[in-house]
Amino acid sequence: MIVMIRSLGLALGVVALSSIGSFAQPASSLTLNDHTVGGPRSHKEGALWLPKGRAAPFAAVVVLSGCNGVKHTTRVWARRLASWGYAALILDSFTPRGLKNVCHRGGELSGSERAKDAFAGAAYLRTRPDIDPDRIAVLGYSHGGWTALEAATKSLVDQNGGRAFAAVVAYYPICLQEAPPLASDVQIFIGGADDWSSPKHCQAMAAGYADTSAHRPLLKIFPAATHSFDVKREDRVYLGHRLSYDAAAARASFAMARRFLDDHLRR
Repeated sequence: MIVMIRSLGLALGVVALSSIGSFAQPASSLTLNDHTVGGPRSHKEGALWLPKGRAAPFAAVVVLSGCNGVKHTTRVWARRLASWGYAALILDSFTPRGLKNVCHRGGELSGSERAKDAFAGAAYLRTRPDIDPDRIAVLGYSHGGWTALEAATKSLVDQNGGRAFAAVVAYYPICLQEAPPLASDVQIFIGGADDWSSPKHCQAMAAGYADTSAHRPLLKIFPAATHSFDVKREDRVYLGHRLSYDAAAARASFAMARRFLDDHLRR
């Protein structure tokens, strides 16, 4: 049964292609330090989960939410990453900018602008003695996935200190329209039945890289999966788009994401 979602507060992280680039962009990234970053439920600009039963320094993953901001889904990802042995830093890109929800208004905070937050998150993590400064990745979904892809591009890496992420994972992102040079290895997951983020655009992006290209992105399409296929909730429709949990695709993607991160972050 498909449930019609009327409350924006219940929306998952989705972004419309038609809205990209149609708004003025905020001017600054987050300010991240020991005062603005707290524990898992601190509701600060950054919330940090640390893995249990492992010795520091930890490898870490910056976590980027969808277009409705930090929600339960985002925290589920942080807990999952911590269970895999990684520190997980959730960034709230919206509240400090006076934003609550940019669903269908994705250009109000573009992926390239929001990518500054990801770099600021990595820079903060490198100040911590319990984090390995050379083993920091980024993972995002939907609007956050778009942002993660932007953070992988060489041009943005060069503009933001020149230090690339060790790995980038993007779930059902808005894929980049071209195939810009990348500075990080990238894994993309998307559903073949996604009617919001386009799997065809992701195929076109991946095909833009030669087999010998540095950091040629890996793309996994789950044929029957929709947007938000990894979120364990009832089938629903939001702003005309179907969001449906696909248990098999979710499990497979988690295994692949963990293996990808392990390959790039484990020593």
